Amino acid sequence: MILLTKLLLAHIIGDFFLQPKKWVKEKEQKKLKSDKLYLHVLIHVILTSIFLWDISLWPIVVTIGITHLIIDAAKLLIQKKKTKRLFFFIDQLLHIIVIFLCYYLYTESLFNQNDIVTENSLLLLVCLLFLTIPVSIIMKIIFAKWDIEKLTKDNQSLEDAGKYIGILERILVFIFIIFNHWEAVGFLITAKSVFRFGDLKKSKHRKLTEYILIGTLISFGIAIITGIIYTYIITYV
Repeated sequence: MILLTKLLLAHIIGDFFLQPKKWVKEKEQKKLKSDKLYLHVLIHVILTSIFLWDISLWPIVVTIGITHLIIDAAKLLIQKKKTKRLFFFIDQLLHIIVIFLCYYLYTESLFNQNDIVTENSLLLLVCLLFLTIPVSIIMKIIFAKWDIEKLTKDNQSLEDAGKYIGILERILVFIFIIFNHWEAVGFLITAKSVFRFGDLKKSKHRKLTEYILIGTLISFGIAIITGIIYTYIITYV
């Protein structure tokens, strides 16, 4: 695993620490004509070579260098202003895939699906997925009996911010519970209460206060129950 760690470390340093914003802007403007594109790829090649420090692993260095150039060049040519965020994640995903492929193809390490796809890992994936969109839909159905839009019409906020905050807090609560850190759950509830207190105090709206309180309790409650069920299953079943 030390080889894989080195490859990932080289990628992180090359893509995020040694690539100034002005390089990114220049690449987006000049695309394939930008010398910063090729300098960026050269930095990745140098970093990978330094971290590996093994001449016998030169195919990994060459593969990462060529694929990095192809992936970055394709992104610059295809992406538009509206799709920059999407292509950023696609770009990073492709680089990570290449790194893993290099690790398994150019070393004696064998990829064993049974080591990853286990009952516990599948159950963990089910729980995490359940705590995202499904729970958001469940909560939306629960609150359907109240006119929430009327309560929140004067409150300016980012689009879908509440949904994403809810997803993140449920995942954090779930992780804290399966690692038996209940005190962290209490800290998270306290932190959210402190941030919400100012809004509720300014609004002086009892219905809005009740809506936020109910939503928080349901969200945390579902995450806690899910965490307890997961822990019980992997421990006793």
